[in-house]
Amino acid sequence: MEQTNKRGPIKFLLENSLILIIGAVVALIWANLDHQGYENLVHMPLFENDLIGTPHGAHRVITLHYLVNDLLMALFFAIAGKEVWEATLPGGALSNPRKAGSPLIATLGGVIMPAAFFLVGAHLLGQFTELSQGWAVPVATDIAFSYMVARLVFGARHPAIPFLLLLAIADDAIGLVVLAIFYPQEELQLGWLLLTVVGVLIALIMRRKGIDSFWPYLLLAGGLSWFGFAKSGLHPALGLLPIIPTMPHAHVDSGLFDWTELKKTDTLNRFEHWWKNPVELILGAFGLLNAGVVVGAIGTPTYLVLIALLLGKPIGIWLFGIVAVKGLGFKLPDGMNSRDLVVLGCAAGIGFTVALFVATVAFDIGPIQDAAKMGALLSFAAAIMTFVAGKMLGVVKQH
Repeated sequence: MEQTNKRGPIKFLLENSLILIIGAVVALIWANLDHQGYENLVHMPLFENDLIGTPHGAHRVITLHYLVNDLLMALFFAIAGKEVWEATLPGGALSNPRKAGSPLIATLGGVIMPAAFFLVGAHLLGQFTELSQGWAVPVATDIAFSYMVARLVFGARHPAIPFLLLLAIADDAIGLVVLAIFYPQEELQLGWLLLTVVGVLIALIMRRKGIDSFWPYLLLAGGLSWFGFAKSGLHPALGLLPIIPTMPHAHVDSGLFDWTELKKTDTLNRFEHWWKNPVELILGAFGLLNAGVVVGAIGTPTYLVLIALLLGKPIGIWLFGIVAVKGLGFKLPDGMNSRDLVVLGCAAGIGFTVALFVATVAFDIGPIQDAAKMGALLSFAAAIMTFVAGKMLGVVKQH
């Protein structure tokens, strides 16, 4: 049983990664062999809807792309939001300011520096006006892939692993805020968010009444919240986030990828357990419908995203981490040094899933969006950088 538990997280991560990677690879091959056929799939109309419409009540055609990116991906962001929320609970990674100080400050570096690299690069190339809205594409860190690569380099017991997970949680939290504030889908009509407020109030009443099934929270309260986001102009993929804190939950967080959580039976954890595998399939569909760019799409946005992720991310994490330790008096975890911080920053440069998502909302459909997507896909080069940096800087693997 002990051995099974040790292999469980790795097995799950590999399965999750493979489904997403397979979807992305199929999309790339399909788009390059039969681009029109691929586009027909992505924009396949499913039904027409006047109810969802736009903030101005316009007619909307619901495509396969909309179904996955705007509706189903709300479940992915809900699970990411669940991890952020639990990290703030007593015992969670964000509940102790002294413990969380250095990773949180390093996170700021991992957000600010890639954005600065992207914006400065766009300015120097004379394309600031066309490309500046893509500054948030390289801000993202793909938790699952970064975690998997870091474990291979550092080993499961190295203190850099929980440091990276905390950094990635904080990075996700910032990313969710950035998506909500800087990338509205339409002209904002925030009055529709009253529906989200009603959804939250209904969820709180259900919680007070002792309802412990997650389905009413998801379908009734979550449905109202999602609809409010969709009509307000905010990205509807974030629409379930306000409901997550309302679900009954354990008051102690075991930590991200701590698989003892599978034994917890509170409402919030049962929500995650039930949707964990379906979300893997959703991510596969997301990869299939968003990663299909032709090889010739490589362009300036590709290079800017790559430079920002492969250089800006590790430099920002290392620099701000050093400032936290040397200038502000915070400490790195015992057994972790500044060289480990560089290697960890390289692992955090894998943007993939969220970077791909941000590219789809930052740019209109066309060559610029495709080039930015290619940068997100090619950020897997950060995995190679991590292994090379680990060897060069003498990382001691701790099993």
